[in-house]
Amino acid sequence: MEIIENPKLESWKTLLKRPTQDYAALEHDVKAIFQDIKNHGDTAVSKYTELFDGLKLDKTKVDNTKIKASAQAISPKLKSAIDKAYDNVYKFHKAQQQASIKVETQPGVTCWQASKPIQKVGLYIPGGTAPLFSSILMLGIPAQISGCNEVVITTPPQKSGQVHPAMLYAAYKCGIHKIFQVGGIQAIAAMTFGTESIPKVYKIFGPGNQYVTVAKQVATSYDVSIDMPAGPSELLVLADDTANPNYVASDLLSQAEHGADSQVILVTTSKDFALATQKALQNQLDELPRKAIATEAIKHSKSIVVSDTETAIEMTNFYSPEHLIICVNNEDKVVEQIHNAGSVFIGNFTPESAGDYASGTNHTLPTNAFARQYSGVNLDAFHKKITYQKITKEGLKNLGPHIETMAETEELQAHKNAVSLRLKDLE
Repeated sequence: MEIIENPKLESWKTLLKRPTQDYAALEHDVKAIFQDIKNHGDTAVSKYTELFDGLKLDKTKVDNTKIKASAQAISPKLKSAIDKAYDNVYKFHKAQQQASIKVETQPGVTCWQASKPIQKVGLYIPGGTAPLFSSILMLGIPAQISGCNEVVITTPPQKSGQVHPAMLYAAYKCGIHKIFQVGGIQAIAAMTFGTESIPKVYKIFGPGNQYVTVAKQVATSYDVSIDMPAGPSELLVLADDTANPNYVASDLLSQAEHGADSQVILVTTSKDFALATQKALQNQLDELPRKAIATEAIKHSKSIVVSDTETAIEMTNFYSPEHLIICVNNEDKVVEQIHNAGSVFIGNFTPESAGDYASGTNHTLPTNAFARQYSGVNLDAFHKKITYQKITKEGLKNLGPHIETMAETEELQAHKNAVSLRLKDLE
């Protein structure tokens, strides 16, 4: 990783630029594929699966028998790990449930709010280079708790033409039985419009590469909602010389191995620490099976040395990382000042991998600085809020004149009449 010392504020935007193409560069091709799938359904999906994934499948839907048999197709050790992750993620998301809110705003005027599950949701699970069954847990569990009527999974086909049994078992745990071997732009488009085999959904969840991210944004122009723009993975580590360079190096590599377009950033107040981390990173990189992928990601990653903790915090908020690890002496004070991050991991013994898999928090998080305005996936993301109100005769007598005055001032006479007619009948 390149070490950069005390960069000037005006250079931060260029220095911290993500290694992804912008929306406009990909939009034309994405929209063309959407239109093709809208017009030709499964035929077009099959065409793009063969073009992009090199596979021609007889059918894309996974048989229910394979899903049900998945527990016997994985090792007891892996099954136990998935079960533990399921329990922790379930517990954390179940705790996010909120009771309905009911308030009498004034005598005779009662307002309340209740959550209703989104009926049809689509879960996009990346899987082109690795079977990311953990993402099924992260999205399937809150959908399960919420009570969504229909949950659809799309995931890129493996070269074997089979879905990894760990993915099937995670789906089984979440009560999901509609799983389709379709990836990329064509998967998002299929869930947007619906095809002969793949159901249309109301909201699409899940991370993906830059093409999937743009596809999700295009989907919003066709009456489909999305969780957030979640693209290639990224991590920023904010550390001082109290951190362990071996641990930090391992965390940086854990995100770098996701994909060549991932990005990892180290921000530290110590050049000696930056040098030690760089050495540890190289030693660990040489041992990784996915060394080639991590090496590409490291090429556009940075190690930045700043003069003080305040500057480190400012740079972190500016970058707005998907994942943020904080390993500093006065961690509580620093954590308080972080406003822009998808998920925060605190201390030397809190690896980002814990959040990716089994601690309980969700790993579907905003990337590309969208943490400035988006939250990561949570239970609420699978709900919509409906408000209700009930006004008694006495309530309308007291509130009605105020409504009349406001409506008349805005020159909306019909609004005023809707109240005035009722008040007249109550005289």
